[in-house]
Amino acid sequence: MTGMLGNTVKVAAVQAAPVSFNLHESLDKVSTLTTEAARSGADLVVFPEGFLSAYPWRYAFDATIGAREPRGRKWFAKYYNSAIAIESPEFQILLSIAKANKVILSVGIIEKDGGTLYCSAVLIGRDGKLLSNHRKLIPTAAERLVWGRGSGDGLKVVDTDIGKVGGLICWENYMPAARLALYQQGIEIWLAPNADDLPSWTASMQHIAKEGRCWVISVNQFCKVSDFPSDYPPFTPEHYDRQPDGSAWTPDAILNHGGSCVVGPLGVFLAEPLWDKEGIIYADLSRDTLIESRMDFDPVGSYSRPDIFSLHVNTKPGVNVVLKE
Repeated sequence: MTGMLGNTVKVAAVQAAPVSFNLHESLDKVSTLTTEAARSGADLVVFPEGFLSAYPWRYAFDATIGAREPRGRKWFAKYYNSAIAIESPEFQILLSIAKANKVILSVGIIEKDGGTLYCSAVLIGRDGKLLSNHRKLIPTAAERLVWGRGSGDGLKVVDTDIGKVGGLICWENYMPAARLALYQQGIEIWLAPNADDLPSWTASMQHIAKEGRCWVISVNQFCKVSDFPSDYPPFTPEHYDRQPDGSAWTPDAILNHGGSCVVGPLGVFLAEPLWDKEGIIYADLSRDTLIESRMDFDPVGSYSRPDIFSLHVNTKPGVNVVLKE
């Protein structure tokens, strides 16, 4: 528990939707909700996957095997333009939100770098400085048409004044080797921004908390069709996509039911899953419970066998070309 501020830390998981495809209005929402959480005493505020500025529900940008359509390219350009670059004035706004509220801030972003988009999670310190940027290692299913793949340099655990903080995005959490890489770095507060509202997901969060003997903050969006532009292709009447019951999409139709929660290091909920509404859930993390949980299990200590098992992690940046003078 190196560097932990006091014996108890208050964390906040923000279950909300962005103003999809609108970066500046989504940044305003980050600011408003972060301020609300900070005024409630939160030391750490966590936002869901793809909050800046959209998780593109039910749309693969009209790409099929062997063909791409003009409409999809136009919408991809809109998506790119609503994404955020690390070196940009918009990112400076995000840094300033953390600094103004004196919180550690984690936000799921769609990061643009060159011509590629990445699904990333950034961690920002109370002083408004970027602590880490983790790009999703493997986009899931049709996400691979839209997002690039991250590299091992983003598998970091940061030692902060509230403890050692790191995490994985959505289904990366099902990658055993990635989890072990974070356990080995002594992770204490595990951040899991995601887009999975299935009941089995919350069970996975309990498993990771108990396996890693760490706190897990699972944070998901609650979003509806009305959170997207009115001309967003999947939800227009002429599009083939339909609700599970076969009916056309309506503005109030729910796309993601949420389920954000906080789990303690013995796999027990500290904040129960929140379903079917926006909200901020809070939990107090007590240092003593973390120490107590490791009495009988430590995945990279007392309950590891390095003489039998080993893992090698390539932490080099994923750069194809290195220019030398």
